[in-house]
Order: sequence, then C-alpha cells, then structure tokens
Amino acid sequence: MADSSAPADQPELEPSDDTGLLPAELRSWMRLLAAAGAIEQQLRSRVKDATGISHDEFLLLCLLADQPGSSLRMTRIAELLGRPKTRLTYQVACLQHAGLITKNSACRDRRGVEVALTDKARTLLGESSRPLADAVAEAIAQTACAQRYTQLQHLLPTSQGSEEHTTKQKQ
Repeated sequence: MADSSAPADQPELEPSDDTGLLPAELRSWMRLLAAAGAIEQQLRSRVKDATGISHDEFLLLCLLADQPGSSLRMTRIAELLGRPKTRLTYQVACLQHAGLITKNSACRDRRGVEVALTDKARTLLGESSRPLADAVAEAIAQTACAQRYTQLQHLLPTSQGSEEHTTKQKQ
C-alpha cells in the first residue's frame, strides 16, 4: 500500500537564484531522480500485490510489452534496464518458471538469447496495468510539491483515468 505522505526530504521551494553549487540542469535532474525513487518505493508493494512478481520483474515485462513483437535480446534488456547480466539472468529464470516469458536462441545469432512475453504475461499486464498506472499518477501527486506536480505530470501520457485523477488531486 502506498504511503499517503510526501517524503520529508523532498524540498518544497525552488532556490531563488542560480548562485548555488549546482547548475539548474543538474539540480533538476537530481530532483527528478529523487521523485522517481520515492515513487518507485511507493509502488513496490502495489506491484507485488497486483501481479505476484517483484517490481524489477514487472519492469522487465513492461519493457518487453512495449517492444515490437514483445521480445528483446537479453543483452539489450540489460542495457535498457541498467541491470547486470547476472541479475537479469535470475529475473528471467523466475519469470520463465512462472510461465510469463519464453527464452529462445536469437534468429540470426545462436549465441544470443531472445526473451518474449507469453499469453499469460499479456493477460497479467492487461489486468494490472490500469490500476498500477493510476497508482503511478497518485504517487506522483503525493511525491511532488504543488509547483512541480505539473512538470512531472507531463511525463505521463494523457488518459481518461489519469485526467480524472489529476482533476481530483487539484480539487
């Protein structure tokens, strides 16, 4: 369950000038990372409750779902998720054991391994995506202070559910 309070370490006010040690771009990047980390922390248990898999495994499924053909080579997955190959191998084994992905030799290179979603994974994502997307919008609203909420909100695509959630948050 997500914590309803904003993290205490999130600064509420923008500095009034650029005389600080960090350039504005770096300061913005650090704030984005802090907000993303807080949101991820809030979502970990929701993902586990909704899907029965870990947050990292869910990210792997989402990455595959967003690819043409719902498949990718293991090396590319490791690059995109910024995960060590050994950790990815373990996650893939867990997902394969759960029947959510398949592993095959890559078409043009037998040394490469390609991972693809199964129909079971498509069903799981179809059932859990909307509630988890709404949880992301809620976590962003709780994490970001009022003046930065709009800046973070534009990172999400507009959908009927998130528009309704945004309207409720502003009321």
